Amino acid sequence: MADLLIVNGTVITMDPTRRVLERGAAAIEGCRIVEVGETDALVGRHAASRVIDATRKVVMPGLIDGHAHAGHGLVKTLGGGRGELWYRACEQIYTVGSTEDYWRAEALLSAVERLKCGTTCGVSYLGGGDDIMRTDDPAYGTRHCEAVREVGIRNVLAVGVCRPPFPKTFGRWDGAARTDAAISFERQLETCDALIQTWHGGANGRVRIALTFPVQHPTAAERGEAPVEAVRPLAHAVRDLARTRGVIFTQDGHRNGSLTVAHEGLDLLGPDALFSHSVNLTAEEIALCARTDTKICHNPSANISILGRCPVPELLDAGVTVMLGSDGTAPDRGYDMFRHMWQCMHYHRRHFQDTSYLPPGKVLEMATIDGARALGLESEIGSLEAGKKADLILVDMFKPHLYPMNMPVYRIAYFANGADVDTVVVDGKLLMEGRKVLTVNEADVLEFAQRETEAMLDRTGLRDLTGFPPKFWGHSRYLV
Repeated sequence: MADLLIVNGTVITMDPTRRVLERGAAAIEGCRIVEVGETDALVGRHAASRVIDATRKVVMPGLIDGHAHAGHGLVKTLGGGRGELWYRACEQIYTVGSTEDYWRAEALLSAVERLKCGTTCGVSYLGGGDDIMRTDDPAYGTRHCEAVREVGIRNVLAVGVCRPPFPKTFGRWDGAARTDAAISFERQLETCDALIQTWHGGANGRVRIALTFPVQHPTAAERGEAPVEAVRPLAHAVRDLARTRGVIFTQDGHRNGSLTVAHEGLDLLGPDALFSHSVNLTAEEIALCARTDTKICHNPSANISILGRCPVPELLDAGVTVMLGSDGTAPDRGYDMFRHMWQCMHYHRRHFQDTSYLPPGKVLEMATIDGARALGLESEIGSLEAGKKADLILVDMFKPHLYPMNMPVYRIAYFANGADVDTVVVDGKLLMEGRKVLTVNEADVLEFAQRETEAMLDRTGLRDLTGFPPKFWGHSRYLV
């Protein structure tokens, strides 16, 4: 007997034949899909304790977000998102201005936002800015994982070390008192390993850990950074731990030349590697990704995608797996993967001045089955097939911007947004129905996030960054 039967929906399966069933159904037992097919056939074969009528709704795999940042959800537009000012604020907050409750509140808020936008699996770096990872103590990553487990979505928490040199100063708060400590590379790596051993594969596989190491650029000397020779033993220690523990290795911020450094200087590439942004790659670097089966996460809405272009069509034509990421939620972008799909299409079409680039079906693959493949989870999620985990969403199509209800794949990719997601199922469990989150109290999450943000602003003295920057009004460009 099925636990859940979803009937009468337009089912976009993303299975190997990319079936689209006009009056489709999905039967779920426990955490897995047992059958996907026509409604009349499945109703005859599966009695169910709960039936959901998906009339006028699209049933599809949950969306997958390959790159975002824990911590950013409470920072968002701080400082107006102005370049170095925003980066310096992140560094201060993430090293000496944040508490365990800060990381829990941010994780709850971001997980609920992802859930309400139909993102059922996401990667989150435990920090950001200029490679500031809050791995001085396992408590911060633990608070994040606990919160995500409570909301119920899937999450890959990317943990790692800060950019050299070491040690780095981190602050721990006891009420209004802060105690600082000098944290070594070895301490950060021990924290990462502790989080892997405690959390990787937890919550029935919904919580996973990845390892990250700062990207090394070919212009490191000019940037005042440590040379590759000095960084190599540190990078190898992180990469070897990823291979030993069997977790994904990921990096944030690749651009032309850095991928070559990662391969020739540091031996970081491979089928378990996921590199984000990857703008202005050379033809040789594209071929290198194809040869090593290294995966790429494209973040079309990120600031780095203004400064350069990830050559997605060229990567795809070379046979490289490319997934989509939000780079959320700050300084100026959120977790709505529908928006990022649309941005991806128009971004590359504008570059080539050709509307045939990146068809809707391809970007939908990048946000579902290709995303699962990039995370090594294609046998579990990313499509609606018998035997896979029951991670799916129902999109309410009975709306003016989505009607008339024909050509549903086009409607989803071009016109849908996160607010159209009505119902979310992860691991066979209903997490949201009728836009109501069922696992946590949404109002409590929002109020908790507000309290922790206010407390963080008081601790750091950064409240002045919540105002308007010069030339915000009445000018074509504000003061950077």
